[in-house]
Amino acid sequence: MSDTAASDDGETAVDAEEVRHVADLARVRLADDEVDEFAAQFGDILEYFAALDEVPETEREEELVNVMRPDEIEEGLTQEEALANAEETEDGFFVGPKVS
Repeated sequence: MSDTAASDDGETAVDAEEVRHVADLARVRLADDEVDEFAAQFGDILEYFAALDEVPETEREEELVNVMRPDEIEEGLTQEEALANAEETEDGFFVGPKVS
């Protein structure tokens, strides 16, 4: 079992303790093999972000125009319609699972 994920330059990108810490914060239990798997995946993700730093900046196209339509106010759902398919509601609001 590897305890770390190494980047191409041999440095540790994400170690198992960091993965366990994040899992604890998220209240997720991970098996040791899952910790190794996530450490490797987090390392890969950080490498992808690092690659973005190498993308050269480009100058802005002056003739570029916004192709989005303007925001327009339209009729929406009533509160009762919005809550109609909700699993649980209370006092006119959605009720979600407790995060504790």
